Amino acid sequence: MSDKCFVDTNILVYTQDLAAGEKCSRAQALTSELWEVRKGVISTQVLQELYTALRRKLKSPMSALEAAEVLQDYAEWEVIVNNRESIFRAIEIESRYKISFWDGLMLQAAERAGARTVYSEDLSHGGSYAGMLVVNPFIP
Repeated sequence: MSDKCFVDTNILVYTQDLAAGEKCSRAQALTSELWEVRKGVISTQVLQELYTALRRKLKSPMSALEAAEVLQDYAEWEVIVNNRESIFRAIEIESRYKISFWDGLMLQAAERAGARTVYSEDLSHGGSYAGMLVVNPFIP
């Protein structure tokens, strides 16, 4: 991996969800590789969504302190801070690609970071959005 890679929230949630089996293993392998090559990128949106998911969506939800510790680790990656311009670019992306605003917000952060790859389970695998390739790491 020579280029920055943006990681969607769902991938990070699976790294903590031991009940997810193969998805957990694949997510852990991907994030480990990104840690090693120092190419992982997330946004403030991803951190916020990750915290909520770790506290409410896991089979065994984490405590606030446990979830904060996970966020602290990922906060070591490049974190794109969303601002007012982010919102308007997200709206443009949403309209152009007919996706949700939240996916548009994620993609504009990836775009701002200069990421060429976006790892996500939610967007179309192999799809191109604003010049970025979407890869679903759970598709063999």
